[in-house]
Amino acid sequence: MVLSFKEALRESTLVFDGATGTEIYRRNVFTNQCYDELNLRNRKMIRDIAEAYRDAGVDVLTTNTYGANRLALELYGLESQVEAINRAGVEIAKEVAQSSLERKVYVAGSVGYPSSNALKNHDRETVVEVFAKQIGVLADAGVDFILFESQPNRDSAEIMVDAIENANIDIPFVVSYGLQPSLFQAPNTLESRARLYCNLFKTFVGTPQPIAWGLNCLLGPAEMLDAVQEVVKTLKLPLIVQPNAGSPQPFEGRLLYYSSPEYLSTYAGRYVALGAAAVGGCCGTTPAEIAEIVRHIRPTSKSRRSKIVLLDAQPNVVEQEESKPETRSEFARKLFEGRWVQTVETTPPCGYDLSGFVEKAKALKNAGIDAVNLPDGPRASARIASIVAAQKVISDAQIEPILHVCCRDRNLIGLQADLIGCAASGISNILFITGDPPKLGRYPNATGVFDCDSIGLCQLQRRLNRGIDLGGLAIGAPTNAFFGVGFDPSAINRQLELDRLRKKVDAGALFAITQPVFDPFILLEFLDAYGDFPLPVIAGVWPFVSYRNALFMRKEVPGVIVPDSIMERMSAAADRSKEDQVQTGISIARESLELLRSRVQGVQVSAPLGRIDISLKVLEP
Repeated sequence: MVLSFKEALRESTLVFDGATGTEIYRRNVFTNQCYDELNLRNRKMIRDIAEAYRDAGVDVLTTNTYGANRLALELYGLESQVEAINRAGVEIAKEVAQSSLERKVYVAGSVGYPSSNALKNHDRETVVEVFAKQIGVLADAGVDFILFESQPNRDSAEIMVDAIENANIDIPFVVSYGLQPSLFQAPNTLESRARLYCNLFKTFVGTPQPIAWGLNCLLGPAEMLDAVQEVVKTLKLPLIVQPNAGSPQPFEGRLLYYSSPEYLSTYAGRYVALGAAAVGGCCGTTPAEIAEIVRHIRPTSKSRRSKIVLLDAQPNVVEQEESKPETRSEFARKLFEGRWVQTVETTPPCGYDLSGFVEKAKALKNAGIDAVNLPDGPRASARIASIVAAQKVISDAQIEPILHVCCRDRNLIGLQADLIGCAASGISNILFITGDPPKLGRYPNATGVFDCDSIGLCQLQRRLNRGIDLGGLAIGAPTNAFFGVGFDPSAINRQLELDRLRKKVDAGALFAITQPVFDPFILLEFLDAYGDFPLPVIAGVWPFVSYRNALFMRKEVPGVIVPDSIMERMSAAADRSKEDQVQTGISIARESLELLRSRVQGVQVSAPLGRIDISLKVLEP
């Protein structure tokens, strides 16, 4: 059954296309021409742009009709071409959308806003009639919904809604606002912005209502994130977020545009985490950026978030009793005895020579570290299988590994095979993580699987610990895994993270390790918000090795919070020497750990740049 756009918006996370004007300009069509008229004069160009977005994997194509109203077309002497230009724009978009064989692609009829000159030179009734005419043509030509883009204020939006009513057409529509960057500068406060948001997104009185709200244009990804965080608190309808490709940010005396495909897609993921129903791009975005958003968003879309299905045990299969958790490993025993544990995270190599990696593990063993954390393809990079690295750590370094198992790269059958393989290899400590979608990196064609998430893996492992597989068949001797989960105390949607953590606990998790914490008070607040936390918590700590390292984490890793006080200390150290920066990073990590020590039961220290000597200095008594 084909869903309507309104239904699809609620059932799945949709991806809109990006800028059309940017793509036209890139094809050497300058701004002294009417871009909307190209629907008639250069149909192939507009079709090529639409096809590029279709091939990028979008769910929504937008017609090239943003300025195709009579008042805007008058500037080019094209006021008699309103119907022809709009119909052609819809025809092109529909032809491309219907040529998609993989999925349903919806067509949005793009409508801009009345210019200040139009409002100055014409009465409101005339302006409403002008836009009603355009809307009528778009609807009659067969768009799935009307998208009122970049509305500058509430008055403009009300004109658009009046135009819908004037057109006397029953068609779904979206009102999308363009927020001025100055809104985020002094003297505007969060409180004043909140009042503005409430006014913008309030119900229209006595007129048709949109099926969704939107934010698009004017703001880059970072500023848009600030807006989304507040806007979602006021909305009852779905939100569509389409930032510009980037905006200049100061960096060491320069203004840099953070606008790579990965940068934009990472922010798109943050919008979705906050509750956005759809994401896309506006000015400056290209099919390359949108393709990366699709790759980042679609594997974890709402439509893919299905619960793991564990079939009932077969009639002749008897569920076995699980072993006591504290007997499953030395690491487990220490946690259950309430002892302080220390672990170090070190990444397996890209090649198969594990000699240097094993030497590091031996050094950690000799230093009294309890376990080595082994990430599973961190940042979706291709490295030697962590399960192999874990086997070498056990056999050659005699230290327990904590093996991370990520849902991204294997289907349920492969994941189950690995978990049973862990039991055969003596790998008892496992950390389940859902994982990030594959990044652009060096493997642009890699795809994510995500048959389940970390909650589902906990359910599967608990079943295996009782001697039964996901299909309800006996596996012989049950597995004996001591399994935990990760959580992010600085998650941008704290309530969602809390809810998911509770589900992980209910699914049987036995311990929890946090993402790296740079502001210890954020973790303390998170634990307070949870209440009586039933599991041992191990705090993740990442010692900075330089000011640039801290700046990268703060600016280019959305969701990571590095307090100003830490940035100031790292900056001051940068004025002295490289060694001072390393020592300052170690001191900051030790101070954070001291503040957390009374609320957690252990620490996981990351080895920056593979330097375990830095990790060990953080852990020195």
